[in-house]
Amino acid sequence: MTVLVNPSTTLEKTGIKGVGTVHYNLEQTGLMEAALRRGEGTLGQGGTLLVETGKHTGRSPQDKFTVREASSEDSIWWENTKEMSPEHFEVLHQDMLAHVRGGELFVQDLYGGADPAHRLNVRVINELAWHNLFIRYMLRRPDTAELATFLPEFTILNCPSFNADPARHGCRSETVIAVSLERKMILIGGTSYAGENKKGVFAVLNYLLPQKGVMPMHCSANHATGNPDDVAIFFGLSGTGKTTLSADPDRTLIGDDEHGWSDDGTFNFEGGCYAKTIDLDPEAEPEIYGTTQKFGTVIENMVFDPYTKELDFTDDSLTANMRCAYPMDYIANASETARGGAPRNIIMLTCDAFGVLPPIARLTPAQAMYHFLSGFTSKVAGTEKGVTEPLPTFSTCFGAPFMPRRPEEYGNLLRDRIARHGATCWLVNTGWTGGAFGTGSRMPIQATRALLTAALNGSLSGGKFRKDQNFGFEVPTELDGIDNGLLDPRSTWADPAAYDKQAAKLVQMFASNFAQYEAHVGDDVMAEAVHA
Repeated sequence: MTVLVNPSTTLEKTGIKGVGTVHYNLEQTGLMEAALRRGEGTLGQGGTLLVETGKHTGRSPQDKFTVREASSEDSIWWENTKEMSPEHFEVLHQDMLAHVRGGELFVQDLYGGADPAHRLNVRVINELAWHNLFIRYMLRRPDTAELATFLPEFTILNCPSFNADPARHGCRSETVIAVSLERKMILIGGTSYAGENKKGVFAVLNYLLPQKGVMPMHCSANHATGNPDDVAIFFGLSGTGKTTLSADPDRTLIGDDEHGWSDDGTFNFEGGCYAKTIDLDPEAEPEIYGTTQKFGTVIENMVFDPYTKELDFTDDSLTANMRCAYPMDYIANASETARGGAPRNIIMLTCDAFGVLPPIARLTPAQAMYHFLSGFTSKVAGTEKGVTEPLPTFSTCFGAPFMPRRPEEYGNLLRDRIARHGATCWLVNTGWTGGAFGTGSRMPIQATRALLTAALNGSLSGGKFRKDQNFGFEVPTELDGIDNGLLDPRSTWADPAAYDKQAAKLVQMFASNFAQYEAHVGDDVMAEAVHA
């Protein structure tokens, strides 16, 4: 008989009593069947599952809390973290246990991390079958034989139908995401957005791994086909092209969002992908597009024809954050092991809507730490109500909402690993050239890909470089096959004086933002910091 759960770790044995029906470690077909039976979604073309998340179509960072506990409080970056008292967490926990009593629950026992030496055993308990399917894709799936002895190290209890009480639970609204590092538990209530499940695990790994000298990274990663030691990682915030540029048909995909860098190399935290689908182009991103018609893919918050179930990739009336979730093996060139060597190239992606930054620049290790801590990109006019000109966004470590420790701790880890392994670092601008947003044009994707290819195969480093007058990094002056004028942003502007004014403005923004880190970084980084 197949044993789908360790008998010593059933919900009853671990303190969750009185639940009506518990489904342990159902596979794809069983969860699809349950989701449809329960009316959680609609069967789409190719056997996909079409779901909506209601009023929450993205993460709720203002509703995320970490419990202030003696064992971890000295390690938490409290300036970036909302705190909850242990007493409020306990009341919340007991109220959620009472809420699920007599109900139907879906449990997955999974690994966070492809490297057995550094992975985290995670149990995820969901009210919704489709959430359980989602997290089964997002984390690493144990072999069936491993389930009989699986011991959870961290537990997530996710109840979208539970509404928190701010006065009773010490939170902000009826939505709550509460993390107790001491009790090794995450409680999620009042939101159906599935991404909270995976980002909770990511935040925990971001706390635990630095204690082991492992660098956790919000990045995508790939390696040269046939050479897993030739690894490239791609840091980048939303809209910078992280998923698109790492999905290179000539390289093997390790993963598209979250990775660790240990002494043994690079490893993916996840077992699947959670890709944005708005304006998804079947020619530019054929593999991701293809997953939107594969059996079991979860299609989240997309408008579709009620008769044909045909998806509308341009209709953002539900949200611009429409997504699809699928297992990694739905991508043909995905790595079977989700592991590779130490990165040889580190790419930091930015979307500069000011039109100042070059399409690519080479960074020293200290410059890499500076730009890693800065985490710059920009929102453009029209993306949010009230935004009338490019709005700078600085999200440290390219993922501030998921960083429980102070950013310098991650920056030092990155700098030390770069120095130890001799990785080459690049800053790549996928934003605007020839002027700011509204005047200039988006950086040609063909040029970005050509420059990245040359960077990854080493040919770019062998060419000529100039020192950028604003940021001090090295910029290539020529590359066969692209317009070399593109490499000098100032020359692409009709009015060079206007470029200089815009550049001075951006430098001031960088300097003002970095002031918060000056007391925490070394002289080498400060020597590379820009000054207005």
